[in-house]
Amino acid sequence: MAHHHNHGHHVTDYSRAFAIGTTLNIGFVLLEVTYGISAHSVALLADAGHNLSDVLSLVLAWGASALTRRQPSHRYTYGLRRSSILIALLNAIILLIAMGGIAWEAVQRFRAPGPVAGTTVIGVATVGIVINTVTALLFMSGRKRDLNIRGAFLHMAADAGVSLGVVLAGIAILITGWLWFDPVVSLLIVAVVVVGTWKLLQDSVNLAMDAVPEGIEPLAVRTYLSELPNVAQVHDLHIWAMSTTETALTAHLVIPAGHPGDAFLCGICKALHDQFGIEHATLQVETGDSDHPCSLGPDHCV
Repeated sequence: MAHHHNHGHHVTDYSRAFAIGTTLNIGFVLLEVTYGISAHSVALLADAGHNLSDVLSLVLAWGASALTRRQPSHRYTYGLRRSSILIALLNAIILLIAMGGIAWEAVQRFRAPGPVAGTTVIGVATVGIVINTVTALLFMSGRKRDLNIRGAFLHMAADAGVSLGVVLAGIAILITGWLWFDPVVSLLIVAVVVVGTWKLLQDSVNLAMDAVPEGIEPLAVRTYLSELPNVAQVHDLHIWAMSTTETALTAHLVIPAGHPGDAFLCGICKALHDQFGIEHATLQVETGDSDHPCSLGPDHCV
């Protein structure tokens, strides 16, 4: 049996981005609480509570990012890499619940329009746009290759959108006097955020259920392995995510000529990494002895 882990793979460290983002958002929550109390604004205090949930999401994502770099132990033989998948799933759920709360408030404001957002609320929301946009940009580069980072990015982008909605609706209401601007803008932003978050939720659930990560075609991997020299059959092929950035593979290769040598297996593992992005491959070599067939040979056996 051959085992290979590509040690050239490095998980990007976003500790600095998380530290900056968390500090900025805690500062913004304190600002909202201060002005909310002084201006007697329930809206600002409510938004401070919502932003506090985003600080929690950032801290969770930060923690998961750190846990993925922990060394394996006797109990956790893969380390704690999978925590990044669980936190991405949790963050997707938190964000959907938050958007549900905003949508509910918007519907209530349709029924009973509230007072116009004051200039204080608009001013604080403008600060929110800047802080949340800056924080979102810190995670923008990693959002496509790391689901955990995408969760943090979506939280901050969503908050920037909500703050922008508050500012635009507030200005529009001050100009026109039409109170329905506020809930309409809120619902539009919620719709956009939910679409993006739903994809994050789907991807997180898929990885948590050991689905083949997006971007890897299982048939292409099977074809590559089955077309290798002297390989008569490939079975018990499994591809799954160890974390939001690392993929693992196990497979049985039937080679009637016998063990092909370490160089051959190392070459396969390198090709799996270079062509498919699979960092952690474990290959079992069999000769196909009919007197001792592999119990995992049939595709329906796991």
